[in-house]
Amino acid sequence: MSSSEHDPATTSTATTQPPGEERKDSKPRDSKGWDGKLRLDKKVLSNERDDDAEAHSEAEESEEEGFKVEDGPAPEQIGADEDLLEDVDEDEEDIDLVHLRISSIPSLKLERFKKLKRLCLRQNQIVYVEIPEELGPTLEELDLYDNQISHIKGFDTLTELTSLDLSFNNLKHIKRLNHLSKLTELYFVQNKISTIEGVDNLTNLKSIELGANRIRTIENLETLTSLEQLWLGKNKITEISGLSTLTNLKLLSIQSNRLTSITGLENLVNLEDLHVSHNLLTSISGLEKNTKLRTVDISNNPIEHLSGLETLVQLQELWASYCKLSSFDEVEKQLKDKKGLQTVYFEGNPLQKNAPAMYRKKVMLALPHIIQIDATFTQQV
Repeated sequence: MSSSEHDPATTSTATTQPPGEERKDSKPRDSKGWDGKLRLDKKVLSNERDDDAEAHSEAEESEEEGFKVEDGPAPEQIGADEDLLEDVDEDEEDIDLVHLRISSIPSLKLERFKKLKRLCLRQNQIVYVEIPEELGPTLEELDLYDNQISHIKGFDTLTELTSLDLSFNNLKHIKRLNHLSKLTELYFVQNKISTIEGVDNLTNLKSIELGANRIRTIENLETLTSLEQLWLGKNKITEISGLSTLTNLKLLSIQSNRLTSITGLENLVNLEDLHVSHNLLTSISGLEKNTKLRTVDISNNPIEHLSGLETLVQLQELWASYCKLSSFDEVEKQLKDKKGLQTVYFEGNPLQKNAPAMYRKKVMLALPHIIQIDATFTQQV
């Protein structure tokens, strides 16, 4: 989750995955990523045509010699999906079926696994969630990342779930999950969701990932007072609001949205990580009460000054690449007193571009306690 670093598919005991297949990166695809089209140059296509013609010619020659290629033994026919778990012990607690073109969950005959706790069906062709009700009393983690699910249905009996991943599907609405009150992790990355809804009863949630959707307003989260991580990157949010009751929140990610100012964080006194890169911020403000912040990411915003960090005495990392910072004197004034500060990113600012040869040395003179500048450690390490 956000996408989030939790990946239930990485700790499996019963795994079925074809040799040579690699899992997809869980990062949301964007306009710079692969667009789904396989492009081959004309030479390759030409060679393929020649190969086809050659094969056709060989088939004709075989027929002239008195036999046909298709006269050989018929290839073994494997039934769709149902043989995948034939050799798995019925006491198995952990099953992975990744990238196997599974379209029918009932065909897997999962009902015989009475002790199953974790089921991963990533990167398949599942449209309907049809988990046998026999799994309800034991199933705790369900991963349906990257399928073809358009509607949330079929979760009525799965009341023991603590983790559910529905990322990279075709969902437009969050519905029929409010009874899953034991959920602590919920993932909806890269869907078509425009409204945060249907989660008000999930009061045990620690983390919810809603990145890469179509959300414009932060809403309907007031009752989720146990929430520690909220991921909202790559949406259409213009204002930080609706978070005043989430006083246990430790991480807030709202990168790649449409924010023009930092507001609404006054009550988030336990916030440790704030990510607001790739927005339209012109200044750092509104962080006076967030004194526990350790990491602040303001990269890729048109910010010219570092004022607004005065109260962040526990700051350890400041990511401020590709802003409009130009004064080393200001860097020293705003950051030198923060003795816990270890890492700064200033690349792409006038600080670096105007005098690249002296850039690192000037940062070290201004902040002698720093151990990492951009992606490189200083000699002190």
